[in-house]
Amino acid sequence: MINNDLYRTGDAAYQAAGEYAGLKQLTSDFYQLMDSHPEFKGIRDLHHEDLAVASEKLALFLAGYFNGPNLYAEKYGQFRLAAFHQHIPIGTAERDAWLACMKQAIDQQPWDQEFKDHALERLRTPAERCRNRN
Repeated sequence: MINNDLYRTGDAAYQAAGEYAGLKQLTSDFYQLMDSHPEFKGIRDLHHEDLAVASEKLALFLAGYFNGPNLYAEKYGQFRLAAFHQHIPIGTAERDAWLACMKQAIDQQPWDQEFKDHALERLRTPAERCRNRN
């Protein structure tokens, strides 16, 4: 069982992720997997050719999402997750592919298994909030 309370206190999740550098590594690994594995072609095709901006924006978002500094808002203003993804057709298949890709990226991180489980569980919420098709 995941001890969510452990990582919901202060910035414990942000610290466990390795702060911004750790989240930047996670997003770099995530987009590298998406770009190179055929099983993620469907979600890769929903992105721009250059993934650098997407990777940066995801890392900035995750910093705040894991109770660290709100870096996304500092650079780009308020983040509206659903509105930002509204123009992209995201159904359950895309949501599940995103989570599968993220799981592989999380598995590559030097994090404790308990935090890996926690991180993936927490990311189910924004993944679902991006879904805009049945």
